[in-house]
Amino acid sequence: MRARLIFIVVAILLVAGFAAQNWSEFNHTTPLSFGLVVSEAPLGLIMLGLLALTLAVFLVSSATQESRYLFEHRRHAKALEAQRALADKAEASRFTDLRQHLDTHLRENRQREAIAATEFEKAMVQSQRELRNQLEQMNQTLAARLGEIESHIDSRLERFNPAVDVSHRPVDVPPRDRVKV
Repeated sequence: MRARLIFIVVAILLVAGFAAQNWSEFNHTTPLSFGLVVSEAPLGLIMLGLLALTLAVFLVSSATQESRYLFEHRRHAKALEAQRALADKAEASRFTDLRQHLDTHLRENRQREAIAATEFEKAMVQSQRELRNQLEQMNQTLAARLGEIESHIDSRLERFNPAVDVSHRPVDVPPRDRVKV
């Protein structure tokens, strides 16, 4: 735009300088034919007038085109801003959705972990109960076996040596009711 304006100003100054130097020739009248009518008029002034009219039409056309360009640019800028706002809203919506999804996922994971921890604790308590029961059964079985072995040994000792009193002998195995698990 600036280069075109400079070119137009330089061209006008050159034509004005040329017209000023030859002004007497521009005012010289000559017979001119306008189709059916012949008239006496200064040819230089008519040509300068036509040049000025052409320049005016060009400037009006250029100004109209420039104003259209500015209006179109403003319209595109508004549309672009509206699209940018929509994109920002969509992106914010996606971030909100992503955050909600992650929050939901984290909440579900925490619930699963809590359920798993509760189930694990229940399983541990159940395992401890079963282990205690098994230990108690083993203790009872061992006490019974030891009692059987002891009675068996006592009976054999009485057979070989009837003078030994086995009823008052110290026992290393604790009784069944005192065994702790």
